[in-house]
Parts: sequence; C-alpha cells; structure tokens
Amino acid sequence: MAYNLKVEAAKPERFVGGHRLCAGCGAGVAVRGVLRALDESDRSCCGAATSCLEVSSFLYPFTAWQESFVHSAFENVAASISGAEATYKALKRKGRMDETYKFIAFGGDGGTYDIGLQSLSGAMERGHDMVYVCYDNEAYMNTGIQRSSSSPKFSEVSTAPVGSVLPGKQQRKKDLTAIMVAHNIPYVAQTTFTKNFKDLHEKSHRAIYTPGPAFMNILAPCPRGWRYDPAELMTICNLAVETCVWPLYEVIEGQWKLSYEPKNKLPIEDYLRLQGRFSHMFKPGAEWMIEDVQNAIDQKWEALLKKCK
Repeated sequence: MAYNLKVEAAKPERFVGGHRLCAGCGAGVAVRGVLRALDESDRSCCGAATSCLEVSSFLYPFTAWQESFVHSAFENVAASISGAEATYKALKRKGRMDETYKFIAFGGDGGTYDIGLQSLSGAMERGHDMVYVCYDNEAYMNTGIQRSSSSPKFSEVSTAPVGSVLPGKQQRKKDLTAIMVAHNIPYVAQTTFTKNFKDLHEKSHRAIYTPGPAFMNILAPCPRGWRYDPAELMTICNLAVETCVWPLYEVIEGQWKLSYEPKNKLPIEDYLRLQGRFSHMFKPGAEWMIEDVQNAIDQKWEALLKKCK
C-alpha cells in the first residue's frame, strides 16, 4: 500500500503526549514514527534501555507507552526483548497465545554504540525476530552530555570541552550501521525525520515485518546537547541528509540501496552552523576543522555510492 501521511497520522497513538521529553527532542518523534508503522491489528512489546527516553516516558505510575513496555538496564535492552520474543514463540507453539505481537527495542547511542553493543550483537547473531531501534543523539545526554563513540569529531561535549588544549572530541563517529550490516541480518536501515516522514515510516514498516532481526539507526537531535532552537529540529535533520552527514540508505539481505541522493549536495557548514556544539569551528583560524570534516564526509559518501551502485 502506498504511503499516505493523512492515513498514518489518523492511527491511534501508541506513544502519547504528556511525557517529560524536552521540546525539540528527536527521541519521542522517533518512537512515535516507528510505532505508527505497526499494522492496526498488531500489538508490540517494547523495551527501552535506561536513557532520556526511559526516564521521561515511564515515571511510575504514569506512562506514555500504550504498548507492553519493559524498562531494562542501560546495557541489556536487546537481551530483554530477545528473551521476550523467545518466550512468545514458545507460548505460541504450545497454543497459549493467539495474538500477533512484534518486538521492538529502543536505545540511545550510549546504550547502543557503547554500553549495549555486546547485548545488541548477541541478539542479532542469534536471529531473534525483533527490531532494534537506535535513536542517535550523539552523546550521553541523560547524564550530562558526555562523549559517546557516536559523538562527531570536534563536537563539544562535557568530557571533551573546547579550550586551549583540545578543540572538542578528537575521534570520528563510529559507523554502527555498517557494523550491523556485518552481522548479516535481513534488514538494516539508516533514516531520520525528513519532509513527510515517508522514509522513516517505510523503513520502520519493513523492519517490523521482515522476518528475523532488523536494525534501524535514526538520527534524533537533542536541543540541549546540540544547542539549537527546538523549532529547528526538522531543519537540522534535513540538512544532515542534504549535506550527506547522515545519508539515507538501507541494506536488504546484503544488498545496499540508497534511499535519497541530494541533487545539490550542500556544504557541511550549513549543517554545523545551526548547532552551538560546533560554534568554535567558525572562529578565525579554525577553518582546518571544517575542511577536515568535509573531506571525511566526502570520502564516506563516495564509498556509500559505490556500495549502492
């Protein structure tokens, strides 16, 4: 069925308002978008690693989740949801359950790229029929904006402050999407919030309804850590795509497929300029940093084009 924004938006919400996430936060947008891709007759069992998402959406006795929900420790949401999926399959075999449930784990970059990587890798390798969604806000936002392996090079974070010694974080961002492709799982996708949410919706639906393990990496900006006007959330996501900082692509059964190619690839400055965490890169004498980042993005983009073509 062709994607229709009005039809999808009319579905009952499975992640409702009233939570404590910040205005302009990408995490809640990611969860709503993914869960909206569920067919209306299906239910889901969701889990969240300890994170901004978890502490803001489930404060006993209040919850924003309209689905079954499991709060896991920081490092093991993939293990928790894979265990729930295995239990569900056993109950179905014994005839003790008739309903159709889908299993979806959510984690930030700290709980996915770093602390939860072992748990995630194990769940994917074992072949559980589940989706792992990383909402990537590029730092440990919940505990003080510390660097993660997802934090971009030169970004200012609390554990790599900009000063006379260091110009922010010194290491490049880990390519977790490619790492998940290397697990040889049926479906891997990279997406964010653009235009009418078509890309997010279609990839979410494919991930949920592809048999076996699937992984989605969603760029989900954080207004506090990135230091942007909350109203600029969609603008920043669109610029991430148009500058090729965050290309949109998917890997289906090992086949790389580019979802979108900018007609006129924008310079990286357009993306960096809106974010206070990169403000030091626009001071006199810092031009080399922008050049360094641009060269790295160009190289990765060309490599991606070759894989997809």
